[in-house]
Order: sequence, then C-alpha cells, then structure tokens
Amino acid sequence: MALLRVEKTQFTSGEITSRLLGRGDLSAYENGAAKLRNVFVHATGGVSRRDGLRYVETARGLGRLVAFEFNTEQVYLLLFTDQHLDVYKDGIRIADIATPWTAAQLPQIYWTQTADTLLVTHPEVKPRKITRAPGEVWSIVDWVFVSEKDKDTDTYDVIRQPYHKFAADEVTLQPNTTSGTITLTASASVFDAAHVGTRFRLQKKEVEITAVASATQATATAKQNLVDTKATKDWEEQAFSSLRGWPATVCFHQDRMVIGGARDLPNRLWLSKSSDLFNFDLGEGLDDEAIEFAILSDHVNAIRAVFSGRHLQVFTSGAEWMVTGDPLTPGKVQLNRQTRIGSPIDRTVPPRDVDGATLFVARSGHELREFLFADVEQAYQALDLALLADHLVIDPLAADYDNGRRLFHLVMEDGTLGTVTVYRAEKVTAWSLQQTPGSFKSLAMVGKTLYLLVERANGVFIERLDGTLNVDSGLTLSSATPTSTWEGFDHLDGQTVSIVADGSIRPPAVVSDGTVILDEAASDVQIGLPYSHLIEPLVPALAGQGGNIQGTRIRPVAITLRMEDTASLRIDVGRGFVRVPFKRFGDAVLDAPAPVFTGDKKIRAYGWRRGGIEPLWRIEDDAPLAFNLLSVTTELAANS
Repeated sequence: MALLRVEKTQFTSGEITSRLLGRGDLSAYENGAAKLRNVFVHATGGVSRRDGLRYVETARGLGRLVAFEFNTEQVYLLLFTDQHLDVYKDGIRIADIATPWTAAQLPQIYWTQTADTLLVTHPEVKPRKITRAPGEVWSIVDWVFVSEKDKDTDTYDVIRQPYHKFAADEVTLQPNTTSGTITLTASASVFDAAHVGTRFRLQKKEVEITAVASATQATATAKQNLVDTKATKDWEEQAFSSLRGWPATVCFHQDRMVIGGARDLPNRLWLSKSSDLFNFDLGEGLDDEAIEFAILSDHVNAIRAVFSGRHLQVFTSGAEWMVTGDPLTPGKVQLNRQTRIGSPIDRTVPPRDVDGATLFVARSGHELREFLFADVEQAYQALDLALLADHLVIDPLAADYDNGRRLFHLVMEDGTLGTVTVYRAEKVTAWSLQQTPGSFKSLAMVGKTLYLLVERANGVFIERLDGTLNVDSGLTLSSATPTSTWEGFDHLDGQTVSIVADGSIRPPAVVSDGTVILDEAASDVQIGLPYSHLIEPLVPALAGQGGNIQGTRIRPVAITLRMEDTASLRIDVGRGFVRVPFKRFGDAVLDAPAPVFTGDKKIRAYGWRRGGIEPLWRIEDDAPLAFNLLSVTTELAANS
C-alpha cells in the first residue's frame, strides 16, 4: 500500500466538462474541478463564495438591461420592457418613457452610444435616438438623416440617407414631367401602397411618393428637378422604410457611423461620411464621403453585429469579417472573411472587448469565441474559450464584462449565469456557474456594478451583485434600538429567507406581509433568499512519479484545506456532510457571531473506494457567511 500526497494549488481551469475525465494528462485536468457553483475563481488559483444579490426594485416585467455611461459620474441603468424604458441612477428610478419595442422584439434590439445619445435599432422598427439632457430629462426621437439644400430649388429637402434598387436591374422608371407633381410609370411591378411617404431617386434626383395607383404607376412630388422624362434604369428607393425594413445593427468606427444590415438587406454595410454621422451621401467617392457595399460570399451572411476594434469587425450568421483601410475611405476599403463560426440569428448578444480581444457568442449556442488578431498570420483567429466547459454555455441571452474583477458574465437561456475569469496574458480561463432561486434573464455592467434582471416566484426584480451580502434578493437594514420585527420585504412575501443578525446566523423565517420576525431582537440584519456554493474536485489522475490511481482501490486519509477569511465550512469526505468548527466545537459557530478563520484545516477521512470519477471530497454550504478556499492537499492510500 502506498501513501500518496496530492496538492491542488489552483482552480485556474475552472469547472470542466465530464468528457475530459479521461484526460488526466492535461494541465486543465490538474487545475480544473468537477463542479464550481456559486463561486468566483481568482487568477491566483483560489475560489470564493460569489457575492450576494441586493434587491433594487421590482421591474415592470421581462426585458433587457443596457448600460448608459456619459462620464465617470453620470452612469445609468436602462431597463427596456414591453414598450417602455425605465432609467435608474444609483439604483433609483429617475425617468421612464414610452418606446416602440414590444416584449417579443426586445431580444433583437441592438444599441450603441455616442456622448449623451443612445442609438437603438431593430429590423422591424424605425430606429430611435434616446437622449439625456441636463436636468435628467430623457427623450426618444426618430433618427433624422441629414437634409441638404438643392442647388436648383434652394430648399433644404434633399435627404442624405442610404438608397438601394430592390427591383431587377433592367426595370425602368419613366416620369411624365421633370418638376412639380410627377407620374412615375414602371416597366414591371415596383410600387406598393406602403411606398407612400418614401423617397425615390431618378438619376440622383429625389422625389417623394404621394400616391400609388397600381404596381406599375405612382404619383410623386419632385424634391429636385429631374434630368429628363426618358425611361431610365438609374433609379433607387430609400434603403430603410416600413416596407423594406430598418437597420439591424449600428456602431461607430473611425469617426463614421456604421449600419450593419437591415431586414431586406441583411448582408449590406453602410458607413456615413467622416465626422458627419447621419450623412450617407456617396457623392463622388472622395475620401471623406460615405461608403456602401454588400458582403458577398457563397451564401448570404446576415449581419448580426458590427464592432469597432483594431479593425471594423463584422459578425454575421455564418462568418466573421474584417473591414480594413487606414483610414477607411471609398478607395481603400477592403473586406476579408476571417473565420466561419457565425453568430445567433434569433437574438442579439453584442460582442465585448476583453484586453484587445473581442468575445462573441457563437451560433451553435455552446461556444464563447475570442476574436483576436494574430500578428504572425496577419489575420483573426476565433478560439473557443468554452471548449473545456461547453456544458455550462446554453444559448446565452446577454453578456457583459466586469473589467475591474476580470469576470465575463453570460446569462444563459436556462436561467443560469455563466462566469469566466479571464486573464489573457496569464492564460487563465476559468468557468464557474451561478445559480439562484429563480432565473437570470438579463444583465449589464454599469460603472463597477453588475446589475441583473431576475425572474423569481414573486415577480421580476432588478438586483445587483454586492460583496457585502451572502444572500440573494436581499437587503441590509439597521435600527438604533434592537428590534425583532423588520419590514420592507414585500418582494419576498411568502418566501423562506436566511437571516444574519448582528453578525450571527438566525433560524430561517417566512416573510409575511413584507415583514420578517426574528427569534431575538437585533440592531443590524441581512435578510434574503439562501443560495449554496458547491465545490467538487476531480479525482487525481496522477500521483508520485506518474503513478496512475484511476481504477485502483484508494482511501483518502486526510484533506487539508488552506482557507482565508472564512466563516463557514461544510464538507463531505465520504461519510456525509459535517460543519467544521472554527475556534468553537460543534455547531456553536451558528449561534454566535461567526469567527473569521485564516489558515489550514485538516480533516480526517475514512473508507476504501474504487478509484473512478467519484470526488474524494465535496464542499456545499448555504450558510450566508464568507468562504475563501486557497488550496487543497489530499493524502491518499492506494492499493491495487
């Protein structure tokens, strides 16, 4: 019988898929775990119980959270719900306005911000500008493209918006006169009743449709004097309209506004004039004029996101593209396909920058890709950051990055929250999974705070991560005089809550009419829904001089855990869960203010077992107290 000592100094590979259980030769196996639930992984190797969630407000319903940051002091949380927008500052609602987007349309909205204006698009809804004015005045208006003065009429009635010919190239339009009220006759079916109010251009001269008599004839008002009355193939209509659909995505790049795709033109890009964001006049193709082109390949690539990174990056339904030009001009622009991953088509999950790499959700729904330019190849690569943890990635609905803590969060379709600790330079990519009583639905990083939209038994709530809490949907309250009755918990009515009062855990209670009654009066309380953190290690695959213990008879002799600032430890080493005392015996730790422990805790273990995939120990604890695990050393006895 051999006595083996296995040291696990880090969890920097995070939770890994069970399909890797046969690859004990990989460093990812050595540094990974079977389960990491409701913990955050540190780049230094340890794990901590995740922050609790502080209740902010009950939402109108399901929707999407969006961050709005004007400067370091003026940061806001926007909540889009069914045809409504609520604006929050420091967790307090300060404004609300009506919007055109229905609940069914919210998964497809896309947005970008410039100064104090948020641009929002949806392929079925006319794009809007949401603007913050001094005095916290918020408004929503339609996009307005630049109007310029016509040289002939000397009026500001020429709209510099994108145009496109949707009919076949051979189809002609013929006007009966060159000014005033004009009758247009088409050589094939062109007109629709929905064309009324839209602009057409004949040989670069604009008219506005006022009536449609048939599919081949319409009446228009000339906004510019037409060139002649001959039938011409040189005509087009405005690219965006209620008939043709509206822009799908938008961003800013090299001082231009970039529109990526529309409902009826899903694979087309438009770039505005330089420093003139709502002017899409192609002009003569001069360096500062607008740019327009389609993404042509072996199949239609519907644009799902446009992102300004090292280059203009275009994410489509079937591939990822790079638009180059230094600077981007009509004569220098180049488009090159880089990878063939694809992005989701039933929702928008805007890409995020992480240390110069662009992280995006793949169309498969089980991959988080890192779109990164490789200087050696002079091309982009798209490595899968979820390769070892694809079981945690389930059709993400939203994603955002906490730059301060280096945590990338994804709300999954099943209501869980995937968190990956990302340190690119240090090659740390560690996944863990966050769960709560209810379902996560959306998220947004606002300044240094992560806000989440959570659907629970009593409704849909806005909550935020709070390192001072160890409960969910919780509140902290204080009273100058100790009291046993605490109010303000209407959002948790009927729910069983965990309680920490004056630093000690109290028995759970049921909220009744928004009130929680303690077993004993207290001055400070933390009350909310309980959640458990869970850590399961992988069975050591190698020990000693490369000896393989898989399939052999093993007996854990002792487990030594190195803790830091930990107030509660509940562990199972083979004979059921026990709570490890810190400076007290038994469960006394639960009856008084919890001591905080830093150091090593050695726990004896007994019982032979056949070496397989069953973990040698397991930590699971719902006590709302601090927990920080730095490393684990396992002593084993092995016998073939």
